[in-house]
Amino acid sequence: MKARRFFIVVLTLGALIGASNSLSGSISREQYSLSYPSVLCPPTLSALSSQISLGSRNTKIHRVGSTSAKFVKSRALRIPIPSDPVLVDAQGITPIVWQSRTGSWAGGTICSDPAASQWFVGGSADITSRGKLFLVNSGLSESVADVYIWSGSAPATAKAISIKANSYQSLGLDSLAPGESSIVVRVVSRSGRLNAFIVDERGKGLRTLGGDLVSPGIAPSKQIYIPAIPLQQKIKNAPPQQLRLLAPGDVDANVSVEIISGDGRFTPVGFDDIILKKGQVMNFPISPAVNSSVYGIKINSDEPIVAGVFANVGKDFVWSSSVPALTPFTIALTGMSPLLVFVGKSINVEIELSVASGKKLSKTIKGSDIAFWRVPGDARNLTFLRISGETYAAALQKSVNGFGSIPLVAGSVLSKSAIPSANIRVLNP
Repeated sequence: MKARRFFIVVLTLGALIGASNSLSGSISREQYSLSYPSVLCPPTLSALSSQISLGSRNTKIHRVGSTSAKFVKSRALRIPIPSDPVLVDAQGITPIVWQSRTGSWAGGTICSDPAASQWFVGGSADITSRGKLFLVNSGLSESVADVYIWSGSAPATAKAISIKANSYQSLGLDSLAPGESSIVVRVVSRSGRLNAFIVDERGKGLRTLGGDLVSPGIAPSKQIYIPAIPLQQKIKNAPPQQLRLLAPGDVDANVSVEIISGDGRFTPVGFDDIILKKGQVMNFPISPAVNSSVYGIKINSDEPIVAGVFANVGKDFVWSSSVPALTPFTIALTGMSPLLVFVGKSINVEIELSVASGKKLSKTIKGSDIAFWRVPGDARNLTFLRISGETYAAALQKSVNGFGSIPLVAGSVLSKSAIPSANIRVLNP
């Protein structure tokens, strides 16, 4: 009897070991595919013009809201967006969108893949506000977004908004926090393929007061870099250049701000020990005495915060957003000639630029604290090849209609997904 039991135990263990080895072998042979998710470019408001810079004439695009699911070739390196958002199969080359209102303002941002959470530090909801929050669902099922709004005086509020498949909604900023001149918006995706965009446009009567696309910044952090801020010149009746801060947590934050410019690094008077009240959007006039027309800032805090900088540039205004550390990626620049701004202790960035003639040019950008490089007008695609550690970057673009700031961040990253495989042993054990 004992011998029989021993024999059964041995057979059971043998079967388990055999099954384990078979499963291990099956898993080890599992295959994966690598691909870049499609990126989304924002819709265009009425009376605005919008252009997307693409990496290739063969880049495939799809209009959100179209009854057809097909992607079609762009057939051009720069295309207009008449109204609806555009989904771009960019294949790892980040497109730039540039929007403008003739004779009034201009602004730009990158087209990006869906995000679980986005923070927008910028915008106004007071009587001058004509701005919009766009929520775009480029997927095939309904999406739900939680929109959180902080302001300078009222407690934080939240709204849940449903967006139908393959569609978008626009919400007036003045409906999110009526009467508030300073807001911060966070959009969280509960479900679906969701992107959010903010256009901050302002006016008084028939007069336009400028506008900009507010690019999303990094999530709340104890250390923040905003690398490309135009130094505001003295403009009659214009609001001062402002640093906007928010501590969204449950406690106040102690904040210090360091200016980074060609003159070196320094902390302006009054910016070494800022008390930032929890949950309250606060603005601080900032006008550093520097010789250069562009500077950056580094913000340190004992609690996670978010930040952005507002500046008037001529008749227009611009929002400069925080960015993560620069990583290797490629960005499309047809029709653009921006000033690239890099900040870091020891900057060493190797780039490759393709131009209209088909040639590829190599360039190494070096510097301490801050460095600049103007992209030539015949640029097509620019690739960041090798980057020194802790280097942050953004681009400043000027056009006949206005001025804009563009974060140098990859619109999508290479993703890995498992390829389904057939196994006849499942059917025939």
